[in-house]
Amino acid sequence: MADEQNRAHERDETARDWSSERLQKVLARAGKGSRRACEELIAAGRVTVDGQVAVLGRRVDVATARVEVDGVLLPVAPGLVHYVMNKPAGVITTAADPKGRPTVMDLVPAEPRVFPVGRLDLETEGLLILTNDGALAQLLSHPSHGVDKEYVAEVEGGTPAPGALRRLRQGIELEDGLTAPAEVGVLGPGVLRLVIHEGRNRQVRRMCDAVGHPVRRLVRTRIGTLRDTALAPGHWRPLRAAEVQALAGAAANRPRRS
Repeated sequence: MADEQNRAHERDETARDWSSERLQKVLARAGKGSRRACEELIAAGRVTVDGQVAVLGRRVDVATARVEVDGVLLPVAPGLVHYVMNKPAGVITTAADPKGRPTVMDLVPAEPRVFPVGRLDLETEGLLILTNDGALAQLLSHPSHGVDKEYVAEVEGGTPAPGALRRLRQGIELEDGLTAPAEVGVLGPGVLRLVIHEGRNRQVRRMCDAVGHPVRRLVRTRIGTLRDTALAPGHWRPLRAAEVQALAGAAANRPRRS
């Protein structure tokens, strides 16, 4: 009986070995530098696995482990993809549409299956992240992390008066409550740059409506650290490992908001 238990234990250990990898290899593949540089990160106590400080020689199961470097989540699970798209007007941010309108899912590969992080309304253009990385999506979309989203808005009625700009910066009372203060600048006659960190439905449009300057065209130009002025409307590209890490860092390093 004891021999059978020992053999079963050995089989379990062997299975775990086959399903795990050395941590420094995992870090290097995720873009944290050479194996040597990754070993130094581990030795310096800057890497945690499932909340515990890692040590040299640690093995991890990349399918289940939560790996963080300096407190920032590092996507390591197999098969993760991260896309950035320049969403054109007239395309909806959903998986399918009963009215038969084009969706963002029509513009990216069918496999592996991804989902949009957040939402841009039908006529809003600009940057949108699509991924199958649920942990990163949660970091970027949850209001408590306060990741900045930057927009350029062409508004009716010319450039808002100083009082209207001040209201936008201080917060606008909408039907679902007071908005957080926004960064607002004037780029030209009737053209505003707005930076918000909330994700309310049609928020920028409603804010501009509230001060008497309805939006004619709205483009999202930045998400956290991510900006891409060369990406044509309707096109997408994979995010580089450094861009994914920077996005995770932007979410992790912002003060948490209630």
